[in-house]
Amino acid sequence: MPPPPPVANSFLAQLDPGIWATIAARTRSATYPPRTQLFHQGDPAGHVVVLIEGWVKVTSTSRAGKEALLALRGPGDILGDLAAVDGLPRSATVTALFPVTARVIDGQAFVKAVTDNPPAARALLRHLARGLRESDRRRLEFVSASGSARLAALLLQLADQHGRATPSGVVIDLPLSQRELATAAAISREAVARTIRALRERDLIRTRHRGVVLRSPEVLRSLARDVSDDAG
Repeated sequence: MPPPPPVANSFLAQLDPGIWATIAARTRSATYPPRTQLFHQGDPAGHVVVLIEGWVKVTSTSRAGKEALLALRGPGDILGDLAAVDGLPRSATVTALFPVTARVIDGQAFVKAVTDNPPAARALLRHLARGLRESDRRRLEFVSASGSARLAALLLQLADQHGRATPSGVVIDLPLSQRELATAAAISREAVARTIRALRERDLIRTRHRGVVLRSPEVLRSLARDVSDDAG
């Protein structure tokens, strides 16, 4: 069975297959079981990982010990590129949510491959710009919307990026806890529980083991209407 297609706007989605084949020739294959840490925050810069199959979560821990969910990455996404470029320690921890298949390349070899190939450099710049836009959007959400609106916006974002349409609604098959949803939306875990309970009672969502089903995305969009998505 062929690997799944790259996620839209991912690093590999920006590359011509021939260019990726040239870079891939310098890589090695790697697999990671669920809950394995691919990188750990604070580790020295080293290798770069390109996801082929599976999903990971990107988290950061503050000095006070609070963990925040920064992003979810899937097929076609690249990890560790920023540390490879600037040589600084890893800025986040990356953990496999499902079994992950990837290609691994030495950081310096990756930088040289990108430097020697302008289309690859442009793909990397678009990937970095995507991350900056996501950060800008989240900062705007934090100051411009209520907790319930931020959670609704987060669920819609997850559905757009990772969901699959079914007759019962848009299914998000990602094993995220209420605590992780709370940190991603910058609201309390109690607020997440209250909002999810209210949405469930109105049959707007249905929770399930390792995921959630959005029954009425259009209603969630109405709830999240105060959150601007055009920052940057």
